[in-house]
Amino acid sequence: MRGTTHRILTTLVALLALQLGSLVAPAWACGCGAMITRPSERIGVDREESAVHWDGRTETVVMRFRVHGNARQAAWVMPVPHRADVTLGDPGLFDRLEELAAPEERERTYFWPREDDWPFDGGHGDGASAGAAPGASVGVVGRERLGPFDVARLTATDPEALGTWLRANGFELPARLTPELRPYVERKWEYVAVRLAPEERGEHLYGELTPLRITFASTELVYPMRLSRLAAGSQTLGLSILADHRMEPRAAIGGDRPEVTFSGRIDRPDGPVAALTGGAPAHLTVLEQRFPEPSRIDDDHVLRAVADTPYRRVIYRDRLLTVAGVPAWLLTAGLGAAVITVTTVLLTVRANRRRRAPSPA
Repeated sequence: MRGTTHRILTTLVALLALQLGSLVAPAWACGCGAMITRPSERIGVDREESAVHWDGRTETVVMRFRVHGNARQAAWVMPVPHRADVTLGDPGLFDRLEELAAPEERERTYFWPREDDWPFDGGHGDGASAGAAPGASVGVVGRERLGPFDVARLTATDPEALGTWLRANGFELPARLTPELRPYVERKWEYVAVRLAPEERGEHLYGELTPLRITFASTELVYPMRLSRLAAGSQTLGLSILADHRMEPRAAIGGDRPEVTFSGRIDRPDGPVAALTGGAPAHLTVLEQRFPEPSRIDDDHVLRAVADTPYRRVIYRDRLLTVAGVPAWLLTAGLGAAVITVTTVLLTVRANRRRRAPSPA
């Protein structure tokens, strides 16, 4: 049994290197998959953003990566619990979600001048701060070209037949992925493997890549994270969730405590958000999480419904308190000086009158 499991893992890992040549090695791991490129090239993921819609039966994940490095092509893989459909995502989705979850801006004033205000600013500043056929043994259940992506949907039900197919296609193994895939093999998950390449030959993969949209059946909201253990440096995950209720991770899975940056009901979704939810209202939860030491990641994110408590971050913009454009502190100081001056004059006049008054006989 152990030998069979090892062969399954071995052939799966090989297939993840689809279309990348005879030698590949993992260079980076994303929050929900692994980036693989050639040994002579490097690719780094600056940020991963994902929008997830879950209706209790079906989960749709739209992912966008911002990358850097000198790689001209790379592969990326995501484990999924059931058969997946893959299409291109709408780049405008993330902009719209950002607008919906934008922090509230409030203004607050302060009385005494600060270092950027006159007279401490040296005369500068303005005083404000800113499917395989039945019986088939080869585990390739679908393959399609989507824009700049070559997408393969994979299974591993027959390691001998799959291994034969891989050897015929000249794939070698990035061995570091093997132990990380074991839990997915044991649970009989499937895989989405994607080859990424710029549309213009000779260009490097750099900046924001076109989003991918992956849909699969799931009775729980799960976001695969285990392959992130291979990341070479700290990572940040941004996750926007559209569901019937506010959703939060059950555990930190080895990272910092997840932070909710927005929670609110979207009664009338529009544009790309409506396309994701099918036009149905949804509760939007936005999460941020840092993973300073990715090697500590020990599981996938499983999210649960919690109380629909609304939350929106507030950004305060401080402004020096003014009256008719004049700093209030200056008016107060001037008024105080005037009061002191008038009081002093009155007391002096009164004292002089007393001195000049004739003494009683």
